[in-house]
Amino acid sequence: MLARLPIAPKGPTFSRLVYGTWRFLDDAATAHSDDLLKRLHACLELGITTLDTAEIYGLYRVEEFIGQTLKMEPGLREKFEIVTKSGIYVPCDFHPDRKVAFYNAEAARIVKSAEKSLRLLGTDYIDLLLVHRPDWLTSADETAEGLNRLLKEGKIRSAGVSNYNVHQFDLLNSRMDQPLVTNQIEFSLLHMDPIYDGTADQCQKLHMHPMAWSPLAKGALMDPAEPASARLHAKATELSEKYGGATLDQLAYAWIMAHPSQPLPIIGTNKLERLIATAKAAEIKLEREDWYGLWQAAKGHSIP
Repeated sequence: MLARLPIAPKGPTFSRLVYGTWRFLDDAATAHSDDLLKRLHACLELGITTLDTAEIYGLYRVEEFIGQTLKMEPGLREKFEIVTKSGIYVPCDFHPDRKVAFYNAEAARIVKSAEKSLRLLGTDYIDLLLVHRPDWLTSADETAEGLNRLLKEGKIRSAGVSNYNVHQFDLLNSRMDQPLVTNQIEFSLLHMDPIYDGTADQCQKLHMHPMAWSPLAKGALMDPAEPASARLHAKATELSEKYGGATLDQLAYAWIMAHPSQPLPIIGTNKLERLIATAKAAEIKLEREDWYGLWQAAKGHSIP
């Protein structure tokens, strides 16, 4: 079983790996509740109890899909922590009146979106609500007003952000009645920005753990046609036996989790066998030299 850890001093306790739902409706073969129900039970057996979704996923359809699945089995919802996000609005069949994509983190919009998420997910509360992207036209006071209202009413148990830089996080956090508990950020061997731009350091400073989206670099990590990926494949082959036959993707997850901020990687697969294989990554404890060896393979040069 996977370890669990509090995501922040006053935040919820999550599983070490998070099951992401971004692509739940991409594959017609798995886009039905019976298949998802099997994967959810597999998650519980593995110790993956945290689900990550968003209002916009599946062009506003994934939350409802999850809710329909959870209704199939009474009590199943209470076995999971649900993370969802709001704030991105795009033209689509669901919203044919919209002409361009935009962000909206105004208080009324946050509350309305959260209430819709509650209804579609079929739950009375959301464990963690994230503002999906910084909205450049909304003040921190306005965004905090919506989050604080939802916290006060018990509709969400904690609040956080996604894709915020250090300054944006500090500003919004300064307006919160209850501290933000995480920043969900892009983090992988092919996207190391959090190590350099201060976001991972900020998480350590505040004793909170970031959530890492796209830990396999949107699939680019597994493409040997990419020069960095080819180098990483070669390094993974070299290290595999040392780590019990570990694959590149398992080593990539382990590499993220080894960072001192202890990120929680988000798994994005509809394949049960890959879900099971990925869970094994939490058992890998990379030695320092091997962590830096993977860094070097990704960068194509030695450390400065």
